[in-house]
Amino acid sequence: MTIESFTPAEERERAVRSRRMLTWLLVFAIVMFFAGLTSAYIVSMSGGYWTRIRMPEPFYWSTAFVLAGSLTVHLALISARTGRMRLVAPLILATLGLGLAFGASQFKGWGRLVAIGITPSPNKLMGIGGTYGVDFTVTKDGQPLVPHDGHWYASSDSARGRQLDAEVAEQRDRTGPYFYALTAAHAAHVVFGLLSLVVMLVMALRGRYSPENHVGLWAGAVFWHFLGGLWVFLFFFLRYVH
Repeated sequence: MTIESFTPAEERERAVRSRRMLTWLLVFAIVMFFAGLTSAYIVSMSGGYWTRIRMPEPFYWSTAFVLAGSLTVHLALISARTGRMRLVAPLILATLGLGLAFGASQFKGWGRLVAIGITPSPNKLMGIGGTYGVDFTVTKDGQPLVPHDGHWYASSDSARGRQLDAEVAEQRDRTGPYFYALTAAHAAHVVFGLLSLVVMLVMALRGRYSPENHVGLWAGAVFWHFLGGLWVFLFFFLRYVH
């Protein structure tokens, strides 16, 4: 009986393939998770009362930060591949800073939603503040409601013959909980992305990356690119679909 042995180069190649496969499996699992959340969101919009929220400005900044971070981590990966090792750590550090800025802008955006009464727990529609038609609108079965002389009417009720005050008073905001669930779930994954950047930064400072051996940097870059793409998808989904 013989035991098959591998050369150091073959062992390294096997480790690289395993690391790449695990990275793509992780990405696939997260995609399926968010596909389930967004599908539930869309199903919930099929009827009844629904709140349409104006996207707070800090979330636009979040998009800029995460895209800029995707660029800097990609430049770090290119630098490692081409042997410009002195650039790797500064570029990873820049990515880490942009990731922290992303997190800060997310908290600022959530704070602006809370300020007008859009909270993770479903508040009553009558308790939402802000300016109606600017910060938010309410729809019933897809039709916007129209406030007139202190009463609520469907937009199709041009004669203002049927007040919806009693119904509106009993309804709760269903958009807010979904909005927070999607953005907070993404933010939780960003935390893991930030931790991976810290590990990558330490590895770079210790000189552990080289043109021949940088699979850890590749995996972290792919994950950060994925988080950026996922946020862009969520941003446009929340901006336009909901």
